[in-house]
Amino acid sequence: MPRETTGPGDDLLLEFRDVNTYYGDLHVLKDVNYSIRRGEIVSLLGGNACGKSTTMKTIMGVVRPTRGSVVFDGEAIEKLSTSARVKRGIAPVLEARRLFPRMTVFENLEMGAYTRKPGPEFNEDLERVYSLFPRVKERRAQLAGTLSGGEQQMVAIGRALMARPRLICMDEPSMGLSPLYVEQVFDIIQEINRQGTTIFMVEQNAAMALSIAHRAYVLQTGVVVLNGTAAELRENPSIREAYLGELQVNATA
Repeated sequence: MPRETTGPGDDLLLEFRDVNTYYGDLHVLKDVNYSIRRGEIVSLLGGNACGKSTTMKTIMGVVRPTRGSVVFDGEAIEKLSTSARVKRGIAPVLEARRLFPRMTVFENLEMGAYTRKPGPEFNEDLERVYSLFPRVKERRAQLAGTLSGGEQQMVAIGRALMARPRLICMDEPSMGLSPLYVEQVFDIIQEINRQGTTIFMVEQNAAMALSIAHRAYVLQTGVVVLNGTAAELRENPSIREAYLGELQVNATA
């Protein structure tokens, strides 16, 4: 797909410019272009094995593109280490949470700030996390591995916030959660965005993702096949059939 054009008033934070990523001989991302502007929630939709998680790994430096460029705040970062990217303001919320199960909730939150110098800002950020997640504060002395899935996801998001990121990359934040926790987590994602943090989110729950996103991309077998505002994609018949299930429901009604 041709690179998305942006106007003079656009404030780009993250770009993929014709990114191609391989695992050995397997071509995973194929001339992919994304543009994420400051203050947005952008969702990346797609089926299994289409390249969504590889996108997140490419942003964080776990996977390096063979061709193309990843640009953050005007600087090409594809050669930087993961820790250098975190220092520049990118924080991940990993698929399946990936907490340190034998460490306490507080110790997991401390790990989110490992790239920053100690100081009073740490306590400010800790209080911010506790205000967003009162349950996390209640569980701060508990081992992370003993928490429920929803509580672990709250800690994972809180850990990302402790890095004071400008961009949070979330990989399947609703995975394995009960419907109640899914709603809570998406409410919190919106609140974090309202407080000024840009969100780039991979999510299989397309209905929930499009309900809070400003814009979205659709990835199929490593190729961006659609992009637009969340409202446009919600009304797209192909999206409704493939991801929202509405046409199948209507057809059988």
